[in-house]
Formats: sequence, structure tokens, C-alpha cells
Amino acid sequence: MNRLLVIAHVLGSMLMVFSATFALPFAWSIAVGDDAYPSFLAASVGCLFAGALLWLATRRYRRELEPRDGCLLVVLGWLTMSLAGAVPLLLEIPGLSFTDAYFEAVAGLTTTGATILTDLDRLPQSVNVWRHAMQWYGGMGIIVMAVAILPLLGVGGMQLFRNEMPGPMKENRLTPRITQTAKYLWLVYTGLTVACIVALHWAGLDWFESVCHAFSAMSLGGFSTRDASIAGIESAAVEAVLTVFMLIAVLNFSTHFVALRERSLLAYWRDPEAPAVWGLLIGSGLALGVYLHWTGEYSNLVVSLRHAMFNTVSIGTTTGFVSQDYAAWPLFAPLWLLFLACVGSSAGSTGGGIKMIRSLILIRQARRELTRMVHPRAIAPLTLNGQIVDNRIIFSVLGYMLLWGLTQLALAMILLGAGEDFLTAVSAAVATVNNVGPALGRYGPTSNYAAMSDFETWLLAFAMLAGRLELLTFFVIFTPAFWRR
Repeated sequence: MNRLLVIAHVLGSMLMVFSATFALPFAWSIAVGDDAYPSFLAASVGCLFAGALLWLATRRYRRELEPRDGCLLVVLGWLTMSLAGAVPLLLEIPGLSFTDAYFEAVAGLTTTGATILTDLDRLPQSVNVWRHAMQWYGGMGIIVMAVAILPLLGVGGMQLFRNEMPGPMKENRLTPRITQTAKYLWLVYTGLTVACIVALHWAGLDWFESVCHAFSAMSLGGFSTRDASIAGIESAAVEAVLTVFMLIAVLNFSTHFVALRERSLLAYWRDPEAPAVWGLLIGSGLALGVYLHWTGEYSNLVVSLRHAMFNTVSIGTTTGFVSQDYAAWPLFAPLWLLFLACVGSSAGSTGGGIKMIRSLILIRQARRELTRMVHPRAIAPLTLNGQIVDNRIIFSVLGYMLLWGLTQLALAMILLGAGEDFLTAVSAAVATVNNVGPALGRYGPTSNYAAMSDFETWLLAFAMLAGRLELLTFFVIFTPAFWRR
């Protein structure tokens, strides 16, 4: 019980911090006069009041978090903040159920972008700004942002950081203090977002759509202000800008920070993931462009390369923007895009999936096992960029991959049992666990998730959350060992 009270104390602090995130849509609503500001004010005040009440009621139990506390706090934090994020949607969108509002908030904060809303073009501007802002906050992680502030309230942040940051190699710090690390990551993230906003405005979007799509691009979230997504804009310049910034956002933000600090691009070459990620995504885009032209999907090679490259980068980075109905392409193409979404993001980026670092470790481990079959007594340590990878990390990756596969298999089987067709069930499981957004079949790139039953909506909401927290952090709280003293 004491552990839960300790966690409740920190959760109260996090809710008070989160209440400030409503300031942006509140100010936007007043600026454009769309009359939605009372909803954001009510959500902010309610979040602040609930957080303060929880913090005051449990202040006697303040202490440093243990590792298992961090896991539970991360899960409860995302569940609670998704609840707070759903409040303005409930208040401002007529006829929206609590289930659908919660799903939309989870899709935003987890940067999945699997929307259930229609008539996005008619929503109040501030509501659309809030949808995209949730993705932007969730991109680097609400909890990573909080670790820069919670120490001021007497709470250490290292356990939160370890459980929130994606990828298997979480121990490396950019600075001696975790709060400095979080602040520097946010500075890089914010600076790149501002650059993206300016570039999109230069490409022809107004400031409203520039802000919203920049938030989506840098968070690799994929929400749009239009039902047709990027297809509704029909601008090669906008697609080019978004492609560049998605390719930036898919890399480890620590690498961006190191490159800026050293004022050298060599940091990207030293990163074991960056060349692999860019090589896979750009190479796949070029190859698919040639393939689509060869199959007669597009008569013009330049047009074929344009659409193939944008949608490959968008889906492969788990963003989910759509400029074409790629589900209508030859089946190999959309299936390849879903595969890229599983492996195409770097650890420490805002993307989903298993992360490229795990793919590289698995490939090298398979090669090491083949070497051992030929030379049983050979000493062949697994290395990345000349550094030996600890066996503990290798075992963690293998365990994660088993859980990753079983989770998607179980989700697909449940969706099949709920009446979905095979392509829809499998692709929806992949799209939500890997935080992609668009699936295939009923939930393909030209539709959304509005047709789901309430049961499927809650199921996939938790799938998005589990995927965003990289499964292990989420599922460990359901093990008996977690609750033993």
C-alpha cells in the first residue's frame, strides 16, 4: 500500500505539470475566436485541482522511486493523462462518446494517429491544435518532460527516464544530470519543430496547418487537419518538407544533440542506427517507386518516385501521413510498408516499432550463432560500432521480440474472433502495437477506426499504450513477481 501512495504522490505532481499543456489550445482559441477556450480552461483547472489534491493527500509518502515504482508510474501516468486529454474532445465534439474520446487521446499521446474522428476540416481550430499538441507532447514523452521539473518538487527522475525512453540501451546519458538530459532533448525537439513550422509555411501552408502538421511530423504521429490527410493538400513542396523532417525525427534525438554540440555530422556516422535507418527507408522508397512504375501504377517515373518516397518514409517512420491510397497498390507494396514500420525507427526517436537497434542486434546474434555452429569453441562477442554488447541486453532483446510477436498474434486472433477479416485484423494489430496508425482492410489509409465496436476500441487503445511503452514496461505490472515484496 505504501508503494501505491508513493506513486500517487508523484502522479499528482505529473498531473499538475500536465495541466499547463492546455495553455496552447486555450490561447489559440482566444486568438482565433472559436469559443472553445472554456473547455480547455475547465480541463486545465480540473487536472490541476486533481493533481494538487492527490499530491497534498500523499505528501507524507514522498521518497525516491524504486525501479518497479517507475514502471507502474509510467503506465498510470499515460492512462491518467490520456483521460485528461480526452476532456476537451468530449466537451467540444457533439455526440462523441467517452470511449471514442479516450481512444483519440491515447492515439494522440502515443503518437499513433489512429483517429476515429471525421469532418476534421470543420473542427474548431483549437481542438485540432490540441489533437496535434498531444502528439507533440507524447513524442518526446510527457514523462521525460516531467523529469526536468519533478526534482524541483522533491522527486528524482532517473527511474521515469529509464522506463519512458524507447530502446534497449537506456543507460547512456548526454549529461551528468538526468534533468539536464531531458531539458537538452526538449530544446533540440523544440528547435526542430520551429524549423519545420517555418518550412511548411514557406511551402504554402497557413500558420495553423503549418503548426499542426509540424507537431505531427516531429512526433511521427500522423494526425492531420484534413480527413484526406496530406492527399487533401496535393503539394509536392509540402510532401518534400515533411519527408525531410520525418527522416530527421526518426533518428535518435541524442544523436542530434551530439551533432549540434560537436558541430559535426560525424555523430550520425558513429550512430549504429542512423545509416541503417536512412539506408533502409530511402532505399525502399526508391525501389518501390521503380516497382510501382514498372507495374503500371503510375505512368510517370517522377510521379511514382514522389508518391512512393513520401508514403514509404511516412509509414516506415510510423508517422502515418497519407498522400495516396497505397492499399490500392500491388499487395507487396503496402505489406512492405507495414514491415518497415516495425523496424524503421531509431531508439531514442519519436517513432514506434521494435527499433532499428534491436534489428541490428538480432541480425548480429543470428550471425554469431551461425559462426558458433562452424566453430563451436570460437569466442565471438556481439559488437556494434566496435563496442561489445552485453549479454544482458541481448537476452532483453530476445525476450522483447517474443513478447512483441505474441502480443500482435493475440490481438489479431481476438480481432478475428470479433468478426474482422484476416487482413484487417492482422494489419490493425501491427498498426496499433507499432504506433503506425493506418492499417489495411477496413481501417486502411483512406478510412479511419470509427467503425470499430466499443470492445475493439478499448482493446486497440491498450495496444497503442502497450506499444508506446515498449511492452515490457506495460506487461511487467501484470506479473505476480512485480507485486511481491
